[in-house]
Amino acid sequence: MKTLLMRLIEADTTAGRGELVAAKIISDELGGSGIDSTIDNWDKNRANLIARIKSAGRRNALLFACHLDVVEPGEQGWENPPFRAIERNGKIYGRGSADMKGGIAAVAAAIRQIVDSKVKLKGDIILIAAAGEETDSCGAKRFVSDFSGKLPRLCGVVIPEPTDFEVVTAHRGILWLEVKTHGKAAHSSTPQLGINAITSMRALLDKLENYRVKVKPHNLLGGCSVSVNTIAGGGAINVVPAQCSVGLDIRTLPGQSHQGIIDDFREMFAGLKREKPEFEASVSIIREVGAMETDGNCKFVKDLCNTVGAAGTKAVGFTTDGPHFVPFDAPVVVFGPGRPEVCHKSNEYIDIADVEKAVECYKNIILRFLT
Repeated sequence: MKTLLMRLIEADTTAGRGELVAAKIISDELGGSGIDSTIDNWDKNRANLIARIKSAGRRNALLFACHLDVVEPGEQGWENPPFRAIERNGKIYGRGSADMKGGIAAVAAAIRQIVDSKVKLKGDIILIAAAGEETDSCGAKRFVSDFSGKLPRLCGVVIPEPTDFEVVTAHRGILWLEVKTHGKAAHSSTPQLGINAITSMRALLDKLENYRVKVKPHNLLGGCSVSVNTIAGGGAINVVPAQCSVGLDIRTLPGQSHQGIIDDFREMFAGLKREKPEFEASVSIIREVGAMETDGNCKFVKDLCNTVGAAGTKAVGFTTDGPHFVPFDAPVVVFGPGRPEVCHKSNEYIDIADVEKAVECYKNIILRFLT
């Protein structure tokens, strides 16, 4: 398990590198127990790993849904190279150690141990390790599209994201927007002949300071958040910029209309244009994922909580591939090793003891639902 985790960390699976190498590593690992797997490969280096351990089929199947990709490591703050797995003081450091290669290694180890034990399964184990969760969920979408109507009925879906062993049944959704202001280029010695898109963006950002999404707070997730996280504008210091853009990360709630937020922005643009006729702006969707909410009182969730010793469920602010699996019509829970607060940061790590604990948890989940 530890060797597998370290190999996965050292397989750089950022968006530019793709997931193919990591998919092959997992395929080889599962093959050590005679488990056949399929690598769905596209665009040269993008890949999903899919494995199915068939059973007598007397119970509904259990799906483990992982993601292979990781976020970029950034340029600062790493004590060691981010894609060199380092074991120190009971921890393994490296990009993706917590999010979520520790969870993947634990699931793979649990599945191997179940298969090696020759236990008779009454329901299938299905594993998907998908591409692109951190960017566009391309792998999860592709898997659901390819296998919709082709899988056995599922008792549930377990997503081994780092939750520090909390059972998560609700999380916010994602709406990533690009907002552009449009101006008119001119020589900077005669700025009055142009329309400065950066100045227009400043006016829009001033409006956004007081913008609140009109939605009733969720009893577990609270309100909807809006964060302006990127900005770009201008091409040369001696040219009045004709365009400026910002990227916004909006975290949404179950049942919330994303279109309503788009409409808010268009109303904002119209108001600014009334104040300043030369103002022009547009908005486009970069990525959207719905919020997730699974009934915490359903039998699958209650049985899983009892199996792993969880007193109850919780909600989190981050987003997963979970909503994409709703078409399978099965409860979705997020449960895995690793501390959420170390994800996407320098010196990311996971405790080896937590990965070992996760192996036992996933084995117990398989035994509870499939035997």
